[in-house]
Amino acid sequence: MQVTASAHRVHLFSPSSSPALSLPSAKHCRCRYRNAAATTVRMGLREDGPSVAVVGVTGAVGQEFLRVLSDRDFPYRNIRLLASRRSAGKRLTFEDREYTIEELRPESFEGIDIALFSAGGSISKEFGPVAVERGSIVVDNSSAFRMVPEVPLVIPEVNPGAMAHINLKGRSGKGALIANPNCSTIICLMAATPLHRHAKVVRMVVSTYQAASGAGAAAMEELLQQTHEVLDGKQPTCKIFKQQYAFNLFSHNAAVLSNGYNEEEMKLVKETRKIWNDMDVKVTATCIRVPVMRAHAESVNLQFEKPLDEDTARRILEGAAGVTVIDDRIQSLSYALGCVK
Repeated sequence: MQVTASAHRVHLFSPSSSPALSLPSAKHCRCRYRNAAATTVRMGLREDGPSVAVVGVTGAVGQEFLRVLSDRDFPYRNIRLLASRRSAGKRLTFEDREYTIEELRPESFEGIDIALFSAGGSISKEFGPVAVERGSIVVDNSSAFRMVPEVPLVIPEVNPGAMAHINLKGRSGKGALIANPNCSTIICLMAATPLHRHAKVVRMVVSTYQAASGAGAAAMEELLQQTHEVLDGKQPTCKIFKQQYAFNLFSHNAAVLSNGYNEEEMKLVKETRKIWNDMDVKVTATCIRVPVMRAHAESVNLQFEKPLDEDTARRILEGAAGVTVIDDRIQSLSYALGCVK
């Protein structure tokens, strides 16, 4: 059974011509993310909405933050676009309004209700607490706070109750910090958690096939460059991954730990246990980097405490938020045979 988890829009629903690939060298970027034929009244910009800041707006994930805010008509009173000093001053058009990217500073969070962070762990550690002190609700995409006990690690479709103590409606003057899990954990648990609730997972074996987008815009640029170089018979440029990525497969480029797992694999193990509040669940992962621009894929093998048949599992997944069941086995076989021919 094939299952697609749609919550992690950062990697799954983005065209390969992402604005993030050209933005760092551009003086002006238009990021509208609108269907040309759209006729509905836009409800994003509204006086009763929260004030939003996007930290790391010039990166691949920062650009996806904007895309998702626009796609989902997220209400906002105003939006502040923050990045490093080298990007400050560049202009960006978002939802037909032009903004100037500002350098990230402690005072950047004055009056900000919600701050979306994706600028790396060191930036999150430095500025996340600063934003919280100024009353902002920080949603952090890095690994900086995921395993901090008092910080909720949240996939909204999986464990929204973890945010129950946080005031998400309007500015209360009290900030808070929310961490989102690693990409591989989100994809896995979107599908595994509904089954876990029904029959309790006791052992999970995961293999991931992770695209360049997970390593950011620079990695995507390098994959494109290497592809051209290899096809032209040239030596590939290796800066991000330190080895040939185009037309190659290798263990995820995270550091290998003393237990033989790499950091990416251990993130999935530890984050699953925290989100499920189950330190006894057995999890093992093998994470592989694959040479495609976008869209991670995973193979997940689950062992349950209680019996669970295939039809019941399919019904559970078909009713799960953010999950689409794709189980056309004849079509999949025909496609595979066609590729072999």
